[in-house]
Amino acid sequence: MEFLSDSVVLSRMQFALTAIFHILWPVLTTGMGVYLVIVEGLWLKTRNPDYYLHARFWSKFYVLNFGIGVATGIPMEFQFGTNWAPFSEAVGNFFGSVIGFEASWAFMLEAAFLGIMLFGWERVNPAIHYLSTILVAVGANLSTLWILTANSWMQTPSGGELVNGKFVVSDYFQAMFNPFMANSVLHMFFATLETSLFVIGGISAWYILKERHPAFFARSLKIALAAAIAVAPLQIYIGHLSGEQVYHYQPTKLAAMEAQWKSTPAGQPADWSLVAIPNEKAQKNDWEITVPNALGYILEFKKNLSEPVRGLKEWKPEDRPHMVGLIYYAFRVMIAIGFFFAGLMLLSTLQWLRGKLSAENITQQRWLMRAWIFAAPLGYIAVESGWIVRCVGRQPWTLYGQIRTVDAASRLPASNVLVSLTSFAVVYSLLFIAVLYFGSRIIFRGPNLDLPIPSLEPNKPAIDTTPGEFVPDERPVEAEQ
Repeated sequence: MEFLSDSVVLSRMQFALTAIFHILWPVLTTGMGVYLVIVEGLWLKTRNPDYYLHARFWSKFYVLNFGIGVATGIPMEFQFGTNWAPFSEAVGNFFGSVIGFEASWAFMLEAAFLGIMLFGWERVNPAIHYLSTILVAVGANLSTLWILTANSWMQTPSGGELVNGKFVVSDYFQAMFNPFMANSVLHMFFATLETSLFVIGGISAWYILKERHPAFFARSLKIALAAAIAVAPLQIYIGHLSGEQVYHYQPTKLAAMEAQWKSTPAGQPADWSLVAIPNEKAQKNDWEITVPNALGYILEFKKNLSEPVRGLKEWKPEDRPHMVGLIYYAFRVMIAIGFFFAGLMLLSTLQWLRGKLSAENITQQRWLMRAWIFAAPLGYIAVESGWIVRCVGRQPWTLYGQIRTVDAASRLPASNVLVSLTSFAVVYSLLFIAVLYFGSRIIFRGPNLDLPIPSLEPNKPAIDTTPGEFVPDERPVEAEQ
């Protein structure tokens, strides 16, 4: 229990707790924002009331996640001033401005138009409402852009140099468009979209399995599946590109991700460790299963490596990541989930082409619906695993290769940090319970299919949909096959 007296370790634990909890909520808002743009656009184009009712139903999940995301995101950023003041002082002229852009460009844009998106259905012109939905989605995804720009710069700092303990920016755009930036933003964007698609598909599958509005939720499942056909393979490919960048720019992280203790020279093949039991004290793997020559194909699509893969033994223990087992298995969990999503997408597409996802047949696909329900939380696990690899694998550096984590932390009494860490754990546990409660209420109540449908033409009354008279048109569901 020595860590209880180490303020640096406790500050790291506190930031890990707040970051892991916070990221759960923006993941859904950024991805679901795109989904809401799709379904509202389909309503405006086809005038099918089903799409309007989908937009109203799924926006409830959006606002729930948005509220918790705001409540947990602000305390997380405050820690840069409380627990990580030396780091903020050293890099604030760049890092602080990028975080400020996230608040002023992204959060403000999203918050400004969220009210119109939620409550303006019968109060503003349909085109204005759709523009609001688009701007909400843009704002949510701008957050991804700026946060990943800042974090990518921490991974591959560029555009300046440290002078007397302060990072002096010589080229702001070079710092922004650092080597990790583009792939990191794309990888996170597709991660949020993929997670949201499988959450929407999983919830829809639950309704179908319960035979509650199966025709209605067959539509949302098909929209999610149609988008996943493009997203799932793209995410795997962009993940591969991100792995290549780690290979070239962060050799210590790659060695931890692969639990590789000995170096492999350039021009030679390297085995890939499928599963292993890393032993940091002995600096070896106690047990492992390897795939001969596979690492070269994974990194560069060829047998022999153009650059060496350096083993962890090449660095002193204080200059390389610890918790190798955590990094190693978090990386493999992320990969496994990505391929599971792709496999489920492929299998579901085949069933769709066979006509098994029609309104009449979809309730019979019980095994497939259970698979979608099982997939619903997996995207969150993949995202959390990816961030563990990204940030724990960067250690012992906060600014990779330039500022050590031990030097970036504020000198606070360990007892103070322990109190704040405990308080966060208690409050966040209560928030998590509250989200589960309100989220389950939304699911159990289901969509309100008796909502009046607003007129798409100004100065015309809403379409009459009194209870018992409106039945969602199921013919388009069949036509989509």
